[in-house]
Amino acid sequence: MRLTGPWESVALLTALPVPARAATSTRGVLPWAPVVGLLLGGVAAAGAEAGSRVVSPLTGAVLGVAALALLTRGLHLDGLADTADGLGPLRGRERALQVMHQSDVGPFGVVTLVLTLLLQVACLTALLQEDGGWLALWAAVVGARLVMGRTGLPGVAVAEGSSLGRTVAGTVSRAWLAGAAALTVLAAAGAGTALRGPEHAAVLVGALAAGAVAAELLHRRAHRRLGGTTGDVMGAMAEVATAATLLVAAALW
Repeated sequence: MRLTGPWESVALLTALPVPARAATSTRGVLPWAPVVGLLLGGVAAAGAEAGSRVVSPLTGAVLGVAALALLTRGLHLDGLADTADGLGPLRGRERALQVMHQSDVGPFGVVTLVLTLLLQVACLTALLQEDGGWLALWAAVVGARLVMGRTGLPGVAVAEGSSLGRTVAGTVSRAWLAGAAALTVLAAAGAGTALRGPEHAAVLVGALAAGAVAAELLHRRAHRRLGGTTGDVMGAMAEVATAATLLVAAALW
């Protein structure tokens, strides 16, 4: 694992300032992404809980989702919109990749972006009405960065023209991904048990699993349509995983 990986991950996945000499490339982004998610999730969850207590759960939910968008420069949201434009309408592989590389966002991307954000806010609003609901947001953000690591496993195909996909290809080992997933599940279960008991711990674990499944389905769809993964697909996987995790957590919490 690259020693500069943490800085590289922070530089790409957040808007936080990083020393120029420390972040020399994007090669070490994926292995450290869950750690970055731990930081981002903590800030977003704190903002959401504060807004919920001071104003209302809806206000807290908007603040939490907005904090993530600001702290990430909207990077994953942009990836979600571009991926939706590429995968949604019926078009060939070459045209789909061309559309995704364009700077503008089409109607399919706009609709997907709006509905995903509305779903995240609505689910988080419901969660913040319950004690400890903020923990689901924190877990969702970490889990979303964890599933991105799947795109860096050895043998994962990279779509034509994806510079980020080529850079991070093969940077994540299966042992690392399994270990990171186990640590994430154990941490979520432990926090859920301490905060609300074993039933809520099970809800968090189930919600994380749902997020991983949703991200995997998206990745497989992208592989079939695009011929491999791209940076936009990675961002879309994170947003879809976040939404699915919050949805299941809100339904069961």
